[in-house]
Amino acid sequence: MVLVKGNHASHPSTFILLGIPGLEAAHVWISIPFFTMYAIAIFGNFAILFIVKREPSLHGPMYYFLCMLAITDLVVSTSTLPKMLSIFWFSSREIDFSACLTQMYFFHCFSAMESGIFVAMAFDRYVAICNPLRHSTILTNPLVAKIGLAVVLRGIMLILPHPVLARRWPYCRTNIISHTYCEHMAVVNLACADIRISSYYGLFVVFSVIGLDVFFIVVSYIQILRAISILPTKDAQLKTFGTCISHLCVILAFYIPGLFSFLTHRFGHNVPLHFHILIANVYLLVPPMLNPIIYGVRTKQIRDRLLQLFTHKGT
Repeated sequence: MVLVKGNHASHPSTFILLGIPGLEAAHVWISIPFFTMYAIAIFGNFAILFIVKREPSLHGPMYYFLCMLAITDLVVSTSTLPKMLSIFWFSSREIDFSACLTQMYFFHCFSAMESGIFVAMAFDRYVAICNPLRHSTILTNPLVAKIGLAVVLRGIMLILPHPVLARRWPYCRTNIISHTYCEHMAVVNLACADIRISSYYGLFVVFSVIGLDVFFIVVSYIQILRAISILPTKDAQLKTFGTCISHLCVILAFYIPGLFSFLTHRFGHNVPLHFHILIANVYLLVPPMLNPIIYGVRTKQIRDRLLQLFTHKGT
């Protein structure tokens, strides 16, 4: 392990990503579903962006937020999957120290942005159901742009201390990361220093991002359910709630594996390492794959436009 002296600490020139420890013999087989999910995510999210751009009737708040979601999914998956597949296929386990911190930053930064986008989408559903006549006057294009900018800036500023602190720690024990990508705690746990600042700040980010975002989403849906409950007929209630199903599905696909991965990394010391890493990869791959499928299937405008593209109809 070659140590590079910095202003504050020494660090290895490269890290070694092991992939999934204990399942090395199955790496090639594991790569097949991983690559398939990645390919679906790339195709699906680019299709969403292309359809919304080409279809003027989709130029509205809900679809702008959906495009933001597609972009974050593309960045989250692309920042990690190519290197992961090179580990599985070519045993290319080395990653430069700076590249590792860059990967860490992009993954966590855009994951935080994705959480913020779910709040924005919940707000859009709240306004559409609770104030339908004022939806276009409340959620104007300038407001959507401001919400998007706030989500981006929050992600950039909150996650920036992660790589800054990680670069300051000395790494004198080992440069081997038992993971498929440079996850924050997997990296800083290798430091031979008191990393409580990184650990506590990581907890602060999780609770301030996921905690607050889930709180706002729950509050939005409480108001939505109250508005739906006073509708006159069962059919009207079901039809109105049906407009929220896509959003609820992608929220569950994002938060459940993410929360499980976080809890097992922090507190699940008895959980087998390979199981924890597989769950972390589910969190990484499943939401970017499912989001365009869920919205493509459940959103009539997108579904119809997609069928037109494949049948060479339409303008």
